[in-house]
Amino acid sequence: MNFARIEPGLAFAPVKETKSDRFAIETSALISVTGFREYDARWWFGRPDGGKAPELNLMGVQALGMGLGTFIRRSGIGPEIVTGHDFRAYSLGIKLALICGLMAAGARVKDIGLALSPMAYFAQFALDVPSVAMVTASHNENGWTGVKMGMARPVTFGPAEMAELRRIVLEGDFDLTGGGAYDFVPDFRERYIDDLTLGRRIGRKLKVVAACGNGTAGAFAPEVLERIGCEVVPLDCELDYSFPRYNPNPEDLEMLHAIRDKVLESGADVGLGFDGDGDRCGVVDNEGREIFADKVGVMLARDFSALHPGSEFVVDVKSTGLFATDPVLQANGARTDYWKTGHSYIKRRVAELGAIAGFEKSGHFFFNPPLGRGYDDGLITAIAICEMLDRNPDRSMAELYRALPMTWGSPTMSPHCGDEVKYAVVERVVERFRTMQRDGLPVAGQKITDLVTVNGVRVVTEDGTWGLVRASSNKPELVVVVESPVSEERQRAMFEAVDHVLRENAEVGPYNQTF
Repeated sequence: MNFARIEPGLAFAPVKETKSDRFAIETSALISVTGFREYDARWWFGRPDGGKAPELNLMGVQALGMGLGTFIRRSGIGPEIVTGHDFRAYSLGIKLALICGLMAAGARVKDIGLALSPMAYFAQFALDVPSVAMVTASHNENGWTGVKMGMARPVTFGPAEMAELRRIVLEGDFDLTGGGAYDFVPDFRERYIDDLTLGRRIGRKLKVVAACGNGTAGAFAPEVLERIGCEVVPLDCELDYSFPRYNPNPEDLEMLHAIRDKVLESGADVGLGFDGDGDRCGVVDNEGREIFADKVGVMLARDFSALHPGSEFVVDVKSTGLFATDPVLQANGARTDYWKTGHSYIKRRVAELGAIAGFEKSGHFFFNPPLGRGYDDGLITAIAICEMLDRNPDRSMAELYRALPMTWGSPTMSPHCGDEVKYAVVERVVERFRTMQRDGLPVAGQKITDLVTVNGVRVVTEDGTWGLVRASSNKPELVVVVESPVSEERQRAMFEAVDHVLRENAEVGPYNQTF
């Protein structure tokens, strides 16, 4: 593990956590270089039960705040910044350390308290503040922390901004001007919920399971759904940072299966699951079937494009090929742009193209006006799903799903691969498939017809079956997804072919889940 010991204005030196060095670690800023990721920051902060060595201490968080405040000041953005934190045992302390660093660099902080990430993004608009720093590790297990940042609403940092922030922090290149200020904004949760539900009321009687995995969304989702007229069946909505049943991750099959069981037990019309910071939403239909988020995106795209013919959508490269081939979307004149996976990438692309919405297989959905303000909000997604059902009073969620053309798609599968090597591994995999295409070698028994390399590699064969490999942006993992419009056998053949190429790289470990 590579660490850095920071002193403002001085170069960094690598630090290894040994017994003799623990005093230095407690009296110096500790921050792992690998925590600066493509579009946000994630570090292992540690748990009270010990185990894995921490990658960050509070002085490191303070240094991050000094770096962020410096970067914003040099970018010519005003000094105001919104901060919030998710419900973890240590998130408040991390946020306060971050605020100390921000104020040392002259930032004027508006603190909205316990929040969802989209609530912090909303605060940028409602409080007329250009920048945001939300302390959250999203769906990562207890012990992780992180910060989602932006300074040009509604977009958040991308690779260029993260690279410059990393440079400033790692070099200790701070402008500690002082003159910062702190202002706590009371009752902002109510303001956010009021904005979400204003003028939105469904006429159809819907029973909805609201599953929050004991994450922060439990303090928001049930009330929002009740306000728009739903009968809510709460599931794991009590806030508990130990996540006693499962991580609040609507891509995780354990959470989806829990929602399925509750839907079938309660006779609900739909089950909606939210991640730890509330910017993603997962869906289970009334028959207990887990619907992957990219298929939910197709359903919503059908609904939106019927209301707004000629709509443009942005989807990530992990998503189903139906966005390009679905006959209903084609009849509605819809256009789809496949883009890089990651909430920051899709958010920016939606803004650049003026698309009405963007969809990620992970469950990050982005809605431009008249549906939203361009950022990802799991609660807006939930409202949009309920409104879609309201506009189809004679059809269940399962019937709307069955109306889609059939494809066989996998969940998002993530074999372990270290942060220090994962991008190099993906480069080798991309080159391997390029060589196979050049030499006319088959993949899963068929000729390669297309390689999409905008983000890792998406290998497409003659019958439309495809497989994707990319590096995870926020964990030491790769990402693997496969889909076939032909059969489950073709889906599995593609997985085996992709996995065979991955296993040529010794750095690739076991999967978190398969299908």
